[in-house]
Amino acid sequence: MIQVLCDQRGAGKTKVLIDMANNKVDDNKGHIIFIDDDKRALFELHRDIRFITTCDYNLKNSEGFYGFLCGIFSADYDIDTIFIDGLFNIVNLDVEDAAHLFYGIEKFSKEYGVDFYISANEEEEMPDCMRKYMNLVCA
Repeated sequence: MIQVLCDQRGAGKTKVLIDMANNKVDDNKGHIIFIDDDKRALFELHRDIRFITTCDYNLKNSEGFYGFLCGIFSADYDIDTIFIDGLFNIVNLDVEDAAHLFYGIEKFSKEYGVDFYISANEEEEMPDCMRKYMNLVCA
């Protein structure tokens, strides 16, 4: 399952994503990962959630980011939920790159049973491949 949370910058998407992650801790059977481009959310997350910041990894494109996701999963097969805050802050995606990335994430999600919650800014610029997963949660 993939869910994309969209709204304007500053509308509270990160807070919603953090709350969703913290609420999943009690009833989750596997491990939870929270990926962000900075360290601001670190102390707001439950201690059982694995926090990973991408600022140390020089991720530039969709292929690198997909490889990053695969590497995280290959180190821990018990992961069942991955939260990604600010996807467009982590990697620059044009329409074609976004389509490739979301095709890979969709395949990954189905094959390994991992749920993805992804926040992104500016739903007007959202590529069509992401619209089917879109959910306006802030407003």
